[in-house]
Amino acid sequence: MAKQTFENAMKRLEAIVQDLESGELSLDEAFKKFQEGVKLSKFCSNKLDETEKKVSILLKDDEGRVREEPFLPEDSEDV
Repeated sequence: MAKQTFENAMKRLEAIVQDLESGELSLDEAFKKFQEGVKLSKFCSNKLDETEKKVSILLKDDEGRVREEPFLPEDSEDV
């Protein structure tokens, strides 16, 4: 089985939401999809938390303090 990625989990989660919103699922099917959605949501949340921690480490200064810097895409110009 391929390793789960954030992007694939989000796509699957979006599909589950569409299925649930359609109202065409039986109660059992809806519950199973809901359970899968909860697992995917937790996975995505954990991935975002991990990434945030990595970004914070990259932004620490020489004294160990985290500094906040606005994110500016590489192609944007300082205004």
